[in-house]
Amino acid sequence: MTVFKSAKHIYAQIVDDKGGKTLAAESSLSPLFKEKMNNGGNVEAASLVGSLLGEKAVQQGIKEIHYDRNGFIYAGRVKALADAVREKGVKF
Repeated sequence: MTVFKSAKHIYAQIVDDKGGKTLAAESSLSPLFKEKMNNGGNVEAASLVGSLLGEKAVQQGIKEIHYDRNGFIYAGRVKALADAVREKGVKF
């Protein structure tokens, strides 16, 4: 799973590096996110994005991943997203 954040949004995707395919993706710009929340630049939004991504991963049978935080410090939104994915049962 790789993550990117800007001041207003957060993006995450689960990628199969060997196959070169994106298996699941979610962001604060997606329609699922927009149904529940408008602001994508806070910890609550990152947690929702992680929760939605975790649900997609579980539906596809993804049980274990590696987390690439792209150099972002593991705190705040980056940590909230990771914790929400873990709560759905995905290990890393």
